[in-house]
Amino acid sequence: MIISSHINDEFAASRLFSSFALSPFGNLTHATKIFSSIHKPNSFMWNTLIRAQQQPHKSLSLYISMRRLGVLPGKHTFPFLLKACSSLSNPLLPCKQVHSHVVKFGLCFDCHVANGLVRGYCVSGDLVDARYVFDEIPMKSLSLWTSMICGYAQNFCYNEALELFEGMIVEGFEPNGATLASVLSACARSGCLELGERIHEFMRVKGVEVGVILGTALVYMYAKNGVILTARKLFDEMPERNVVTWNAMICGLASHGYVDDALSLFESMKKEGIVVPNGVTFVGVLNACCHAGLIDVGREVFCSMKVVYGIEPKIEHYGCMVDLLGRGGKLLEAEEMIKRMPWKPDVVILGSLLAASKNNGNTEVAERVVKEILNLEPHNHGVHVALSNMYAEAGLWQEVSRLRKMMKEEKLKKDPAWSLVAT
Repeated sequence: MIISSHINDEFAASRLFSSFALSPFGNLTHATKIFSSIHKPNSFMWNTLIRAQQQPHKSLSLYISMRRLGVLPGKHTFPFLLKACSSLSNPLLPCKQVHSHVVKFGLCFDCHVANGLVRGYCVSGDLVDARYVFDEIPMKSLSLWTSMICGYAQNFCYNEALELFEGMIVEGFEPNGATLASVLSACARSGCLELGERIHEFMRVKGVEVGVILGTALVYMYAKNGVILTARKLFDEMPERNVVTWNAMICGLASHGYVDDALSLFESMKKEGIVVPNGVTFVGVLNACCHAGLIDVGREVFCSMKVVYGIEPKIEHYGCMVDLLGRGGKLLEAEEMIKRMPWKPDVVILGSLLAASKNNGNTEVAERVVKEILNLEPHNHGVHVALSNMYAEAGLWQEVSRLRKMMKEEKLKKDPAWSLVAT
């Protein structure tokens, strides 16, 4: 059939085409040849070819061709199109264009299509339109509830995610694993420990299987809320862990002052050798070093990132090191590290060094840091005030007078709301 390029049996062609297009062992090139040989491909074949494309632009181009040939899209067409839109770097406009066709062909109230729209808008960051689509559906499915809750959680709208989750329960839906993982993440980031514990109890009562994803979500929720013993118990009981699981526990221990436990767990991770640390792991470990003032350990860990694991340190890793060195009084080394960064420093890192300069009474470093901050934020009046206070504490009244005169000339006013990074 393929050699002759003529296929008369449409059913056989459809089966062969689907096999080539969608099977893991298929061949999209052959599928396209079969498709082209069919005189009038039906909407099912168009949908299959749209679905099979690995490049989202091709899916959209096929839809345009389909419409030009007068083939009507159906409720199965748009979810594939919206999935393609979600894979684009700028998905919002294509999502809106597809949405207009959904309206045109009267499929606004189809739950499957609405689910695709909600996901597409959530990926685009357009939660207003996502919620509009969600609210318009009278008979919502569990998938639709889950998509909207996950969308809120992924866009950092944790209170909205939790509120919608409670609404879903009131409507009589039982959450699935994806819903539970998203809500537990929202509980972690919004500090809703009580709701997180209720969800955990719900999982126990319902006998929900706790795999890697849900187990990690529970560990993260408890660790983030400071319930370290429960988090560690859950972590230790997990038969399988991924890097996110390890990171949740290490970062939780570090941020709540369990420095020795965090470093010990990092060593266990390395010895076990099943999971390789990533950039987030090193943020947690460096934070632990910072809390304990372990400068030598911090230096060693920072260097191992690139040398041992091939991980290029990012600005957050440099920030941890500047904070660590600054707290330890190694101001010149911290300043040198900032200069070696492949990016320009931000105000957070410079503010950390300024705070360390204040604590160590080093006005020379402070002057240089203030200059850098003002290059980034010319109207940051607070750094002038901070430097003036440092001069006063050091008894450098002539410098205080000079700086205040300059502030007056520039018509700067003291801003009491500005403060140094917490020491």
